[in-house]
This record gives sequence, structure tokens and C-alpha cells, in this order.
Amino acid sequence: MRSLFLLFFSLLSIQFVQAQILEPVKWTFDIEPLSGNEYNLKFTADLDEGWTIYSQFTSDDGPVPTVFEFDPGNHFTRVGKVEESGKKKEGYDPLFDVDVIKFVKGPVLFSQKVKVSDASKPITGYLTYMTCDNEKCLPPTDVDFEFNLPKTSKSAADGKASGAEVNKDENIIPTPETVEEDAIADNVEIEEDTVLTPDPDAALTTVGNNSKGGSGECYFKMDGNVIDQEVESIRATYTNPLGDCGAEDVARDQSLLWTFILGFLGGLVALLTPCVFPMIPLTVSFFTKSSKDRSSGIRNALWYGASIIIIYVTIGLMITAFFGEDALQQLSTDYIANTLFFVVFVVFAISFFGYYEITLPSSWSNKTDQMADKGGLIGTFFMAFTLAIVSFSCTGPIIGSALVESATNKLGPFFVMLGFSSALALPFGLFAAFPGWLNSLPKSGGWMNSVKVVLGFLELALALKFLSVADMTMHWGILPYEIFMAAWVIIFGLTAAYLFGFIKFPHDSPMKKLSPVRGAFAVLFLGLTVYLATGFRIDDRSKMYNSLALMSGLAPPAHYNLLLPEPEVDQEIKSRYPSFTKCANNLDCFKDYCEGLAYAEEVGKPVMVDFTGYGCVNCRKTEEHIWVVDNVWKKLQNDFVLVSLYTDDRADLEQVLVSKQRDTKLRNIGNKWADFQIVNFEQNSQPLYVMMTPDQKVIAAPRGYKEGAKDYNEFLECGLETYKAYQEKPLGSKE
Repeated sequence: MRSLFLLFFSLLSIQFVQAQILEPVKWTFDIEPLSGNEYNLKFTADLDEGWTIYSQFTSDDGPVPTVFEFDPGNHFTRVGKVEESGKKKEGYDPLFDVDVIKFVKGPVLFSQKVKVSDASKPITGYLTYMTCDNEKCLPPTDVDFEFNLPKTSKSAADGKASGAEVNKDENIIPTPETVEEDAIADNVEIEEDTVLTPDPDAALTTVGNNSKGGSGECYFKMDGNVIDQEVESIRATYTNPLGDCGAEDVARDQSLLWTFILGFLGGLVALLTPCVFPMIPLTVSFFTKSSKDRSSGIRNALWYGASIIIIYVTIGLMITAFFGEDALQQLSTDYIANTLFFVVFVVFAISFFGYYEITLPSSWSNKTDQMADKGGLIGTFFMAFTLAIVSFSCTGPIIGSALVESATNKLGPFFVMLGFSSALALPFGLFAAFPGWLNSLPKSGGWMNSVKVVLGFLELALALKFLSVADMTMHWGILPYEIFMAAWVIIFGLTAAYLFGFIKFPHDSPMKKLSPVRGAFAVLFLGLTVYLATGFRIDDRSKMYNSLALMSGLAPPAHYNLLLPEPEVDQEIKSRYPSFTKCANNLDCFKDYCEGLAYAEEVGKPVMVDFTGYGCVNCRKTEEHIWVVDNVWKKLQNDFVLVSLYTDDRADLEQVLVSKQRDTKLRNIGNKWADFQIVNFEQNSQPLYVMMTPDQKVIAAPRGYKEGAKDYNEFLECGLETYKAYQEKPLGSKE
């Protein structure tokens, strides 16, 4: 198991690099000759591990489906529709809050049968796809295709000789020469409108919406249909911003730390159950009495604790290895799985209430007990294995809850089991080293049954969380926000009533008086009941229920409700700037970059450029858990001009543009803003938050997704201070 510890320390060193162009999907195109003048056009997508693309038939309410657009022509006829095949999964996706159909592993094959009447003309067009992993989505991307049909029967038999391969590198700007050389090598005709050869007769024009109050500097340069969105002042200050805000703000994934903490807390709770707690003094006493000396007793107890960790961590690794991260993600999102979890957790809850007991087969524990009798390190290991089996009735529901909550991250099961087993193993090592502490342990008794009953109530509350996921997936409408929160208020109220002694269960001992510890927990649960009841307050800004921080990720979103109405926009501003609207949390915002800059110059405020997406889950996390915080909300509303640029907006542009820097076609608004982000900030993942002056100088190092409203508020404060200092300096001076 030494490799296990090596893996653990290796995992701790993982860092996620944000400033890069991600390109997890590669496309290749082939022609398969059929009979006569019929051909099969093949589109193959190779996916990097962990990334997905979406079926043509997935819901339009979620991610962008894969779409194929063929340029019209009378030289060919499509026979049927584009067919698709590959490793496909279907079900609820919390990223988009809808059912989706996605391909989770390459290669993914799309094919279109065509009947050709003139083989001398190529079949051209483009496809659009969107790709996501478990943490982020990239903007929808267009890929041009061109199939040059075989001229002779011999070349037709060769098939793939006419295929075209696309393996685009966003960081490489092709020259006309390299484009031509690559095209000749791949037997692909060059598309004339994508080779960036300037037209000497074309007038240099600009595009933008900055004419209504701005300086005109926002206009993007146009040469025919080629658009140049590179802004010199942004490029000059992107890597050398006006202030040092965010310079140390490297986005880190803190979720694994919290996953470990979640498991550790679960292990501490498991220690207090009647299946585990009595084993502590018995096991430690066995090691100290059966060992030759104190040091060997401590050594054996430490190995016993290490064995517990190895057993549970191995289970976590096996779950990931056998089912894979996609299956784990499915585990936490699929409506069938979540309905099953609901039923299982209700069954566990009733078991905790004392109406029956759930155990693993006794033959399992008998077998491991026999192995434990052999003694030595192997025997000690199987003693730990026996503990894991016989304590399942108490630890199973706790482990199950933690595993399901950790399933959204591929390393989640490893870290949750590491945390759980560490807490479970800790007392065995400590009490073996300091056996005198055993005398300070409370005696086993009825209080442990009370712990089980309280856990039963918590299991019941958690069961509703799983039913809520299934409900939103299937649109049953049985657990909207109000009903879910009311159920939790009732469950926590009943828990408080039980602890105060107003409710009894089968195995409860008569309560002669309320002990101080039990009374303290009763008051705690009563306080939590009152706290949960405050979740029905209406937020004056968003006009929605005031979602509670404690319920984040547990309760349905506040907009999924039974009783509430929709926000009003300043019509005077709207008349001058058409993209002005209301964004998340009822914040004023612009959805056009140039209009936002023009208004910022008009009112003398800095700009917060929010590169976002309708399908961006971390964007929603920031909006729901950080932007709602009072001091953050007030700064975004009053001190900044918020410009939200949706990189997956599918609304068509008036004309198809070509990016000068990237030589790619921009067909819709999302393409345009994604190109603007890539060209100026060298990133294509969202969210990305950029504070800028109205004259397009970057105030601070751009910030990606990072949890914590305090850091975000400090980021904004530092940006405002830098902007104020910049205004007081001579024009054009940075120092």
C-alpha cells in the first residue's frame, strides 16, 4: 500500500492552471463510398478524458446540441438525417438543471448519407458543438468542414484519401502560406473567405455600439468581413495591470479540502454510535494487554488505525476505478438513482429510529474474525476489517451520504473516505499511546441510542434532498422551494422535540431528567428550526426567497417556487443603450461591451466585464453565493458598470465575421464575445471577471472562479482604490 500514500501526497500537489486555451475536442472528417453515387460523410470527435459533447437531440433548454449546417447546393442531396453513435449517457445534469443527452467518451461518430449528382463540387458547411467537464463549459465552437468527392472510381474506393482533418490550435495564427501547404497535404481545398489576405480596395471600417455617449475608442476594426477585436490598451495592461489586486489570486480548487472535512466530520459522528463507541476501550485494552510491552501495544494499535484508513480509502479508490468519474457524476444527478437514494435513506432513517436493524451477512464478519485470530500484522488488519463490517449498520448511512455528496469530483470518494477513516482511526492511536485517557470516556448507555435517533432525523432530511433532484429532473412539481423548506423545518422541529423528551422511540430508555449535554443539543436544533424558517423571507433586491447559506446545494433554487412573481429596468437608460437590462440578483447590467464602456465613461465608473455563459455552473455559483452578499452586491450595483458577455449566446450576427487573430468564423454573438475574450485575455473558460477603466485599461489581474465572498469583496475594493488613484493621475500615466 505504499503507492497509496504516494498517490495521496501527489494529489495534494495538483494545481489547476487557469490562463490557457482549452481545446479538449478534435474533429476528423472522412468519406466512405457506398453504392453508385451515394457516399457516407463521417464526422468523428475525439474527446480528452473527462470532457463531453452533447447529442443533436438533447434539450434546447440546457447545453448547446451538436448541430450540422450544410451549405446549400444542387450538386448533392442529403439522404435522411445525421446519425450519431458513441458512448452516450442520458439523464439529469445539475450543471443545466435539465435532462441532457451527452457523449462521455470518444470517439463519437456522426454520419450523413448523401446522393451526389456532380462530384466536381465539394460539399461544405460547418458544425457547432459545446463541450463541458465536471467543473466548466467552453463556449459553443464552430468547425468548418469540406468534403472533396472522389473524381474516379479508384479514388472512390480509397475513401479516406479525400478526408479532411481538423486539429485546430487557438494559439497558432495560420499564414496564407501555411494554410495552403496544409490544405495541399490533406487534399483539402482552401476556403477563400477564411484566408486573411487583406483586400487593398476594401475600406477600413469599425463596428461597435459606442456612438451613444462614448469616446469612440471601443470600435472594433473591420476589413471586409474580417474583424480585429484586439485592443492594444487591454493587451498592454492584461499582464501588467494598473494595480496589484488579484496578483496573488490564483484560483484553486478548495472542494477536495471540504470533501475531506465532510468525511472527517462523518467519521467523528460515527464514533459516537453504539456500533463503534464500545469498541474503542475494548480494542485498545486488547492491544495493551496482549502485547509484550507498551511500545508494541502502541505499534499494534497504530497499525490497527492505519488498517482502518487503508480499508476505507481503498474502497473509495475502487469506487472511482470501477465506476469512473462519469458514473459518479451520474450517481449524483440521475433521477432514478436519486429516487433510489431517497428510498434507501428513508429505510436507513427508520432503522436508526429502532424499528429494525440492517446488517451485512454474518458470514462476512465470521470469515474476517477467523483471519484476525492469526495474529501479527495480517491479523490486526483483519480485526480492522471486522470492525468495518460489524459497524456497517451505523456507519453505512453516514458513508453513503458523504460518498454521494462527494461524487461530483472524480477524487471525491478518495478524499471523503480518507477523512472518514482518519477520524475513525484517530482514537485507537491516541488511547493506545495514552491509555489513562480511557477512564475519561463516558460510559456506554442510552445516550448512544439518542445519537442514532438524531442521525435518523438527519438521514430523513437528507433523503428529501435526493427526492428534490429527481423532482426537478422529472418536473413532478412535488418539492418546490416552499414545500422542501417546510419539510426541513418540521424535521428539525421534531428532532428538538425528541431531545427535549416529548417524543420516544422503541429503544429509548426512560428520561428522568434532561442532561446538560442533551439539553444543549435540543436548544441547538430548536435554533436551527428557527433559522430554517427564516428562509421564507423575501430579498428586496432579487424579489426571491432569501436563500440560506446553510442550505446551499441542499434546497431547490429559490426561483423554483410556487408562490412568487418578475424586475423593472430604468427606461431612460434603456432608450439610449438597448442592451441595458437586469442580470443576476436584480443587478443592472449591459450585454454589449461597447455600450457598457460608453455608459461607464458617461458616469465616470470602472467597468466589471463578466465573461459568462448560460450553461456555466461556476458562474451561477458566484452569482448565487457571492454576488448576493450585501457589500459585494452594492459595489457591483453602485460603484461598477457591470457588463455580462455571454459566450454561448446563439443569437445570429448580422453577417458572418472572421476573426483576424484566430482565422475562425464568428456566426453568432457568443462566438464574438468568446473571440474577444481569447484574443485579449488568452483564456476561453468562464467565469472570468475583469475590472477595467472606461478607456480599456485592465485595473487588476483577471479573476476566475474562486469561492469566498470576502476575497471577492477585497478584489472589488482594491480595484476601486486603484481606479480612484488612476483618475487622479495625469492622463495616460500609470505611475
